[in-house]
Amino acid sequence: MLAALIKQQKRKYHLWLFALTVALLGAILLSLQLGAVGVGIEALWRPVSALEQQVFWQLRLPRTLLAVLVGASLALCGAVLQVLLHNPLAEPGLIGISSGASLAAVLTLSLSASMGVSLPYWSLSLAAFVGALIVTMLLLALARRRLGPGALLLFGVAIGILANAILTWLLYLADDASLRSFLFWMMGSLGHGQPLSWLWWLPAIGTLLWLVRQGRHLDLLALGEHRARLLGLNVRRLQPKLVLAVCLLTAFSVAMAGPIGFVGLVVPHLLRLLAGGKQDFLLPASMLAGATVLTLADVLARNLLSVGEVPIGAVTATLGAPIFIWLLVRRYAAH
Repeated sequence: MLAALIKQQKRKYHLWLFALTVALLGAILLSLQLGAVGVGIEALWRPVSALEQQVFWQLRLPRTLLAVLVGASLALCGAVLQVLLHNPLAEPGLIGISSGASLAAVLTLSLSASMGVSLPYWSLSLAAFVGALIVTMLLLALARRRLGPGALLLFGVAIGILANAILTWLLYLADDASLRSFLFWMMGSLGHGQPLSWLWWLPAIGTLLWLVRQGRHLDLLALGEHRARLLGLNVRRLQPKLVLAVCLLTAFSVAMAGPIGFVGLVVPHLLRLLAGGKQDFLLPASMLAGATVLTLADVLARNLLSVGEVPIGAVTATLGAPIFIWLLVRRYAAH
């Protein structure tokens, strides 16, 4: 009987993963074809005009792949943080990690502009990583004081508000030349990460693949640190690795696309409500669904208005805020 139930559950998870994979492939096809210049997918296997070749290979394909990678990273980080911090509302944006990364990157931009120094782009990614690491370590230290999920969430929100306040001051005091660079970090866009070398993506892809295979360990951590230790998990060694992996992916996402909210919160929650919370399923499913959501959001951002591109952060926040409110109402109604 138990074996049959387990087999049925595995079949259900496989069906979900198959459906999410099909949805992601559909979103990628839409993203490759739709835009200011229509390009058919046939550009992959037959000659087309020089303009279509340029649009497809130099703009559309790198941007689509970046949307897939950033969306997968944000959703996966949200799923891992919710277990790591024992807080179902944790995600890189809501608890201040994205804000810390953005603040560090904008501070670096501000200092380099005031000194008249042109910094390489990798320095912004490094600054974003340091900012994300500081906020994450602070939240972990608070989590170990057993303040409770509500208090921890409030600390994270307060850190995010403080970081956003400093960002607003920097924005207010910036000159016109710096203002454009600052707005990139504030609103989010996939257009700025495209020119970077593909070598920038390799550490993020490697981290993503490592993190998605930690489902069994996260299932043990979800039982509590004490029980996880009793079941043979080396919590002291695993936690720093998970923190560093989340920081790296968050820093990569912020450095490539700016702070994009709600994907890390909404996607794991919806999957947990619809299909269950076993981490072996939730992690790859979050990765696929997050990539699909951000790819579709980017398609909307590029095609919603004829006069120009809408910031992708505005699209995800507009779509994600009603879902977030629904989640809060559902959560408090259950209690």
